[in-house]
Amino acid sequence: MLVMKKILSNLFLIIFLLVQVTCAQIDSSKSISVEKFKKELKNNKDLIVLDVRTPQELSGSLGKIEGSINIPVQDLEKRIEELAGYKNKEIAVICRSGNRSVKGTEILTKNGFNAKNVLGGMKSFKQ
Repeated sequence: MLVMKKILSNLFLIIFLLVQVTCAQIDSSKSISVEKFKKELKNNKDLIVLDVRTPQELSGSLGKIEGSINIPVQDLEKRIEELAGYKNKEIAVICRSGNRSVKGTEILTKNGFNAKNVLGGMKSFKQ
């Protein structure tokens, strides 16, 4: 009986981890590598950068990208109208490590925006 409980417990843990990994990933068509993002920043003057970190994080060690728009991910749905003028533009969504920007990208695409998550976030951008 103890062996069976241990097997079931391990099986549950494996399933739980697989679900977490799957849910954390975003469709590759809705993401952009940091390398490609850096090229886009240089070459695409119409690219909109949305930073979904808190205002306090922008003054931290990772800094911010010049000209980016800051709307924290927790406020994005209620402030979505602030981005209405950018519906026909490509929006690169960035955060510290690439996790909150996944949620931000989902919110924007659900509302008809052309948004891409910057993989690795500002941590990768600054390397």
